[in-house]
Amino acid sequence: MSEPVFSGGCLCAAVRYRATGAPRYLCYCHCESCRRAAGAASVPWATFAREHFELSGATLVEYSSSAYVRRGFCGTCGSSLTYRNETRPAEVDVILTSLDEPALLVPAMHVWVADKLPWVHIDDGLPQHAAGANP
Repeated sequence: MSEPVFSGGCLCAAVRYRATGAPRYLCYCHCESCRRAAGAASVPWATFAREHFELSGATLVEYSSSAYVRRGFCGTCGSSLTYRNETRPAEVDVILTSLDEPALLVPAMHVWVADKLPWVHIDDGLPQHAAGANP
């Protein structure tokens, strides 16, 4: 049985990626840092094993958004793509909407709900965590 393969990339297609294996963690993040980095009310993420994640095309540009966090984006079009946390060195998070087939993966929870914008109403029945959640 073969591992699932997920591919994706940025808006201009300069940066491409491929992740194999089942994602470990699917969520909507409502933290201020994710919102500002992506320019969205919340950001849907999937976590993959870093050893099964590969980039191709243009070099991914990274920005250190906090003490242990590096956010990856395309240097040409600015699309947000990845999140790496030094406290989880074996993992990389990918923004679900950057996948070529984003409907294949569905978030299973909301995290950092304490930071959500007051005009965002969550009524999808998924678990909600005030801060992060340990998968």
